[in-house]
Amino acid sequence: MELRAAREAAGLTQEQTAQELEWSLSKIIRIEAGTVRVAVTDVRVLLQTYGVTGERVDNILTLARAAREQGWWHAYRKVVSQQLFELIGYESAASVIRQFEPLIVPGLLQTSAYAREILFQLRGEESADKIDDLVDVRIRRQEIFERPDPPQFFYVLDESAVHRLVGGTAMMRAQLAHLLEMAKQPNVTIEIVPFNAGAHAGLAGSFHMLDFAAPEDDPVLYLEGVQGEIVGRDFREDFVRYRERFELLRGMSLGPEGTAVLLSGLAEKL
Repeated sequence: MELRAAREAAGLTQEQTAQELEWSLSKIIRIEAGTVRVAVTDVRVLLQTYGVTGERVDNILTLARAAREQGWWHAYRKVVSQQLFELIGYESAASVIRQFEPLIVPGLLQTSAYAREILFQLRGEESADKIDDLVDVRIRRQEIFERPDPPQFFYVLDESAVHRLVGGTAMMRAQLAHLLEMAKQPNVTIEIVPFNAGAHAGLAGSFHMLDFAAPEDDPVLYLEGVQGEIVGRDFREDFVRYRERFELLRGMSLGPEGTAVLLSGLAEKL
């Protein structure tokens, strides 16, 4: 983000930068998209090209050195999709995470047993080892709740997500109990849109939004469906539309207190 801002401030396009440095255009694109680790020497060359001087050079070089350090998820790069890989990286830096799920419990709120059953049903053609790795990734992502400065989490679920009996009564009872425990955390809000709310905009599918503390950092939108995954920071208009949709769904929900009553009642019936 800093490199893109510096390039734009210098009045250069990605194509012009590539020509100036005799680099491939794809290299500039990948660096600015954050899909590759960038060498500190390359960052220094880019900053010189953009005319960046003074303390800002030191700050950006510090960022570049930190970016060379790999997060835990790099060990699973061959296991997860590129889109999910990027999402996990964004999660590690997010200050606010919002997610709507119409069909299943969100991954960060799943128990390991529930996660394994869901992944087996969705990825049953994969080997047992691959399923194990995917479960490990899902559970390790949940370490974000234990960070010293965890994000604020806002989850909205359609009621069908908590009625669907995944893995049998014992497994689902444990999953509902886990949701109730997670909802007690001061930075976690869980709300359910009830069946009697009727048809709503969330029926179009799940979506995931991430905001960051720095105002210059664009938010991230993550969409997942039968046709694949999309993750990006360049969907400003789409992000506004999905943010409005999310708040609309929150307004239709039972709220945190009503949601807790519903979850407790469902757990008692199992």
